[in-house]
Amino acid sequence: MILPIYLYGSSVLRQRCAVVDGLSPVIANLIADLKDTMANAEGVGLAAPQVGVALRIFVTDGGGLAEKYPEAQNFVRTFINPKIIETAGKLWRYSEGCLSIPNIHEDVERPYRVRVQYADEDFNEHDEWFDSVCARIIQHEYDHLDGKNYTERLSPLRRQLVKSKLSRINKGIVDCKYPVKVR
Repeated sequence: MILPIYLYGSSVLRQRCAVVDGLSPVIANLIADLKDTMANAEGVGLAAPQVGVALRIFVTDGGGLAEKYPEAQNFVRTFINPKIIETAGKLWRYSEGCLSIPNIHEDVERPYRVRVQYADEDFNEHDEWFDSVCARIIQHEYDHLDGKNYTERLSPLRRQLVKSKLSRINKGIVDCKYPVKVR
């Protein structure tokens, strides 16, 4: 089912999310809904708080970035209770966007590599390294689980420059092709 995506300013986007205790029909349905919602919005990642659920789950599908980043082609994953264990490599800039902050893209610096421990949708445990844009997607979605968004990683000057746009989104003044929810 396609769910509305909560917009910047929604309180659920500011919460640290709760750990998922195990699989259940409710969790399985949430994962399916996250995938449907992400695909409908043409996103490459979507975290549970972005659909109003404060749980430590996010899904990814990097296929939309595969032309420029071939390694993203098969980056289709479900991350339950992820933990970034370590980062490596140089910081690199990339123009990030967010389904909860439509039509705004800003350069954000993040480490090139991340090591993540997580459970998949069958609750199998994984410990993996990810590079490049896949690492970027993970770090972006992981921030959502801690109640943060990418605009907090901008310089004070850049934050000031996007402040009026964020204020409009907070008021629900947006042009989206997908359903959204204000607050």
